[in-house]
Amino acid sequence: MKDGIHPNYIDTVARCGCGNTFSTRSTVPEIKVDICNVCHPFFTGKLKFIDTAGRIEKFKSKFAGAGYASLKKKKAGPAAAAADASAS
Repeated sequence: MKDGIHPNYIDTVARCGCGNTFSTRSTVPEIKVDICNVCHPFFTGKLKFIDTAGRIEKFKSKFAGAGYASLKKKKAGPAAAAADASAS
């Protein structure tokens, strides 16, 4: 590595909005973060769905009885083709 072109890589303290602190290494002495592994919903297991204007309920009510459209289609087989031919 060339001398004098790289920033100083020092031990630093990262502080979360929840009050948690941990140490890491960086080029800045202190890092402030909004969310960390202590307060993030994925890691805490308190995952919440933020439902704005009832969109989740609207989706569930719209597609509740529909099921899969591909399962409701009648498959055209040899019997269906023979019935169509005899009807003509």
